[in-house]
Amino acid sequence: MELARYPWQRIAARTVEGIDPPLLLLILSLSMLGFAALFSASYDTPGRVVNQVMHLSLALCAMWVTAQVAPQTLMRFAVPAYVIGIAFLIAVALFGDVVNGARRWLHIGVTRFQPSEMLKLAVPLMLAWYFHRRESSLRLRDFALAAVLVAVPVGLTVRQPDLGTAALVGAVGFYVIFLAGISWKVLGGLAGLFVVALFPLWGMLHDYQRKRILTLLDPSQDPLGSGYHIIQSTIAVGSGGISGKGWLNGTQSHLEFIPERHTDFIFAVYSEEFGLIGNVVLLALYALLIGRGLVIAANAATLFARLLAGAVTLMFFTYAFVNMGMVSGILPVVGVPLPFLSYGGTALLTLFIGTGILMSVQRHRTLVQT
Repeated sequence: MELARYPWQRIAARTVEGIDPPLLLLILSLSMLGFAALFSASYDTPGRVVNQVMHLSLALCAMWVTAQVAPQTLMRFAVPAYVIGIAFLIAVALFGDVVNGARRWLHIGVTRFQPSEMLKLAVPLMLAWYFHRRESSLRLRDFALAAVLVAVPVGLTVRQPDLGTAALVGAVGFYVIFLAGISWKVLGGLAGLFVVALFPLWGMLHDYQRKRILTLLDPSQDPLGSGYHIIQSTIAVGSGGISGKGWLNGTQSHLEFIPERHTDFIFAVYSEEFGLIGNVVLLALYALLIGRGLVIAANAATLFARLLAGAVTLMFFTYAFVNMGMVSGILPVVGVPLPFLSYGGTALLTLFIGTGILMSVQRHRTLVQT
């Protein structure tokens, strides 16, 4: 009998349509490692694990929906998504909720969300659309306008203040500009200007942001204050040794020495309990994920799809590099979650939608724009 005669088989085939098996396997493997670390980090609040299961279910649905949408259709949402994202950021600046001294959240009905998260996808969408439209006649002024499109959301996000998210939005925007073919001479000039601008930029930072950078150079100057996070996280990472202390046996996390151990510093919990071997496995999964994303970007059918897929893939890299760097003490603490492992709904949703975009590009890699 033909396969089409069985309704349940048709439903199953439709469900997996557009899903890239290697990508799905990689992100689910990372998510399972995240659940193991989160269960240990949240032993006193088990409800977080249940909430994360709900977050993961919603994120998987969003990924599936995004994977069904062709890149040509995604291109139509580029400008509206960017404009709405900027409008949300302005709304946050005017009447957003203040949490821990930062105005980052916006109430929508019965829930609240962090609008700056959506700019991590809206900015590369907008820039990829812009460069796609001007593919045949790119000039220096086009790159300058693209830089302005990145600077607006970055400036609004820094104002909240949220330096970590602003850095990610700026990075993902830069990736699109770089992949679009900006001259190395221009990049060298911009790098020089950035070095010159460091002095006035330093004066524009908030006191706690300056402390984080100074603490990076010498955490011991304030071991119970601004240096506490770095000192405790590096102790946890180092104490894991080769094979780790074992699942649920981490002393630094269970004795509550590690702050924010279920979100930004979950890598410290993971490293303490699974050690160097566990970290090698984690790094290998991230490397395979980034490699798969770059292959998808290289095989994309259009410039828009190639730029978007490349930026999303490098966003995953930036997430992982910055989080592991700050937990290990080689980068300032900027509040960036570890992708697919840290607790949280908004960031997880962004990451899975980004994965759905990669799957969409892979599915439509043989299409040509009409």
